Amino acid sequence: MTTTDVSPHGPAHPAGTAPPDGEKERLTTLGGLAALSLDALSSVAYGPEAILVVLVAAGATALRYSLPITGAIIVLLAALVISYRQVIAAFPSGGGAYAVSKRHLGTMPSLVAAASLIVDYVLNAAVGVSAGVEALTAAFPALYGARVWLCLAVLALITGVNMWGVAESARVFMVPTLAFIASIVIVIAAGLIRSHPAVALDHHLGPAAEAVGVLLILKAFASGCSALTGVEAIANAVPQFRRPRAHRAQHTEVWLGVLLGGMLLGLGLLIRKFAVVPHGGTTVLAQLTEASVGHNVLYYAIQLITLVLLALAANTSFGGLPVLASLLAKDNFLPHLFALRADRQVFRYGIGVLAVAAAALLVVSRGDTQALVPLFAVGVFVGFTLSQVGMVRHWFTERGPGFRSKAAINGIGAVLTAATTVIELVSKFLAGAWLIALVIPLLVLMFTRIHRTYDRIGALLEIGRIPKPPVRKKSLVVVPVGSMSRLTAEGISAALSLGDDVIAVTVCFAAPDEEAADVSFREQWRRWRPEVPLITLRSYHRSLSKPIVSYLRQIEAEDHYHRLVVLIPEVQPTRPWHWLLHNQRGLVLSQAIRRGTDNVVICLLRFRMGTLAAKPPAAPE
Repeated sequence: MTTTDVSPHGPAHPAGTAPPDGEKERLTTLGGLAALSLDALSSVAYGPEAILVVLVAAGATALRYSLPITGAIIVLLAALVISYRQVIAAFPSGGGAYAVSKRHLGTMPSLVAAASLIVDYVLNAAVGVSAGVEALTAAFPALYGARVWLCLAVLALITGVNMWGVAESARVFMVPTLAFIASIVIVIAAGLIRSHPAVALDHHLGPAAEAVGVLLILKAFASGCSALTGVEAIANAVPQFRRPRAHRAQHTEVWLGVLLGGMLLGLGLLIRKFAVVPHGGTTVLAQLTEASVGHNVLYYAIQLITLVLLALAANTSFGGLPVLASLLAKDNFLPHLFALRADRQVFRYGIGVLAVAAAALLVVSRGDTQALVPLFAVGVFVGFTLSQVGMVRHWFTERGPGFRSKAAINGIGAVLTAATTVIELVSKFLAGAWLIALVIPLLVLMFTRIHRTYDRIGALLEIGRIPKPPVRKKSLVVVPVGSMSRLTAEGISAALSLGDDVIAVTVCFAAPDEEAADVSFREQWRRWRPEVPLITLRSYHRSLSKPIVSYLRQIEAEDHYHRLVVLIPEVQPTRPWHWLLHNQRGLVLSQAIRRGTDNVVICLLRFRMGTLAAKPPAAPE
């Protein structure tokens, strides 16, 4: 006897049985960590270092603030995890900050949140790939000249894996994700056990350039908050999880918070214990690894794993942005193509646009991570803030048990993330953050223009209204023909079944051999007796489309028919390369008719070569 997992978040499949069709392409909890948390988890490779880079300017005295700042970031992380866990429950269709802002703050704040998240997703994909490739070129300097091509190759690989399927991409990234988590745990555990570093570290500091003050600490806090990018990706991608979707996504969010917070705290303790300082030629994480496990095979293995995970961190964007784009498309703020799923339950158009945008950034920046970092993490905190403010309103609207304490948590998170947003924008404005401040409003303008266009289309088509009863109206079907063949016969037969009146048209060029061919064709038509008139159109410029378009305009002007249909019979080859053997006249003619007429309906009647071969022509009576 099988049991069924009943959950308020949605039905699950019976225990011990395979998931239903489509579910196997979605994410488990562990798969969600692998597919959607790489950005956040890999940020421990540069987040703690970002804090030290700011503090080191004030000398050794300022470095003691690194652990309290890390603690503040962990508090902010806890607030975000708690908030997004509630967001997942309240908005199981995904969308994160966009969905929260849309319901509780209005359309415009929700579009700002969506634009900021889209910008951050694109930047995260580019930064993750470039950081991984830079780590590779640091180990192998001979590859430095090809870094842009390497970036594009890595991006193409990640894009291909995501096009393959969400569940498949999670399986591919699961091993390096677990290996990275294990590596950081080994570094922290070995470092806490050691009383002295396994390898002597360079603790040399230059003279202090700044005094330790509130602004310096806030700047260090803002820089360290780059470790929190990607926390919202799980809430944005709830529909990608297996049933019960919201329940699995909540578990994944909690596990992300526990792992990320634990790694940040452990590394922060090691930074203070070993008095690690940033300096050129190596990273803070590499120094901590060296101090904890020594300069041996394990050290190189951990560095290699870190390199791979940094490159794969871009996958978080491929899990979050397509779902967010699909929600925007369903709300008519993006083209509806973004809401379409492929056979493997992936939003291929969102994945494609993300890949193209990230590739453009990598080419423009020449694969230089430092050229992209000033733009990074500015937009995501705009989304964080709007999400937190929206959840405060959510609690006061719902007024459930303990709503005041929950609102207080979100309120504190809103204050912290808003302050971080301001600090990020001010401190990075001249370094490139001004571009983000420009791009976000442009994206919002694009969203509103698309929505306005869809509103006009909906009004013209009367979408959602019950139309008048259908009425049969007279129609004319025009069939362009060029010679006597089975294709011509199939086209005329189809036209006779579609319209009230049928006319065949052929184009004759002004040349003696063409005139002779036209006379022969008309004689064959007379002998065939299809009971369909054949109209010959003269062309003096050897143009096929112009005389047909002029003839159609003339029929439109006469206004004898309610509907004018042009049926173009053409052959569909059985093999792709056979397209090169055909003249593509049907495609050229259909495009010309679309451009040159107003209300003509074009019907491309394609016949597969195999179908025609399977149906031999009937013997003449």
